[in-house]
Amino acid sequence: MIVTTKKLFEHAYGKYAIGAYNINNLEQIVGLFKGNLDSQAPFIIQISKGARSYTDKLFLEGLIRAADEVYPEAIFAVHLDHGDEATCYDCINSGFYSSVMIDASSHPFEENIAITKRVVDAAHAKGIVVEAELGMLGGVEEHVSVSEADAKLTDPEQAKEFVERTGCDSLAVAIGTSHGAFKFSGTQSLHFDVLAQIQDRLPGYPLVMHGSSSVPQEEVARINAAGGTIAGAKGVDATQFREAATLGVTKINIDTDGRLVWTRVHREYFNQYPEKFDLRDPGKVFMAEYAKFIAQKNDYLGSIDQLPGVREFLKD
Repeated sequence: MIVTTKKLFEHAYGKYAIGAYNINNLEQIVGLFKGNLDSQAPFIIQISKGARSYTDKLFLEGLIRAADEVYPEAIFAVHLDHGDEATCYDCINSGFYSSVMIDASSHPFEENIAITKRVVDAAHAKGIVVEAELGMLGGVEEHVSVSEADAKLTDPEQAKEFVERTGCDSLAVAIGTSHGAFKFSGTQSLHFDVLAQIQDRLPGYPLVMHGSSSVPQEEVARINAAGGTIAGAKGVDATQFREAATLGVTKINIDTDGRLVWTRVHREYFNQYPEKFDLRDPGKVFMAEYAKFIAQKNDYLGSIDQLPGVREFLKD
């Protein structure tokens, strides 16, 4: 069942965070639904601009609609990740998305407010919720690229003003995370003090953590053992997710880790079975491994076994 993130966040606030997982193909979608149902967790499907253009945006919509029929007990939101203004309007008008993210964080503060407000007005007119971003995360993810020198933390006072003036429903904040697989050159430093200051100024308001893949070192090691050359990859400590949830974070974005699982499965499979050429064989392995990965992430997020409670909450 597709719902808006607003209801999911209301149930999660202060208790747990909801996993927001980027998808690109059929195998990811099947593994995503299975993993969340196995762990009885609500979830958010994220579709990026890159995923929409990988084949055609209608393919992903069709696959998700099919999964909704095959797994009717699942409760999830469909969310545009890192959209520009034009892409947000396209998703709003599609009648499919329940949530969009407008990312105007690279613009000056006043321009970010103006762009975000336009998207909020258009989305709210159709019952769609909006995530915005303030502050700039470093790293690279598809079309988003910010150097460490240009990255900056979210200012708590600006966050309050931004939310009040735009009316956005949730806010992605920069607290030291970064996009991609190479997040930290030294010791990880997440600024929970900044998060606490934002929560103090916006009590009860849902916050979002981007760039939160943990880049499991076991996955990296197995990829490299199977012929990969991923060096220096480092991510967020997943044990900190629940602390973030107590400070108002209700949505945590995870993309890179899923790509690592895909890479590990396929490298190992074809190393072990060099004579194979049926794409369905490694696909089956990946769907099972991705489902396990999702359930493990949900454990860190605290969203395991929350699905029955969400279902009852939605009845009110």
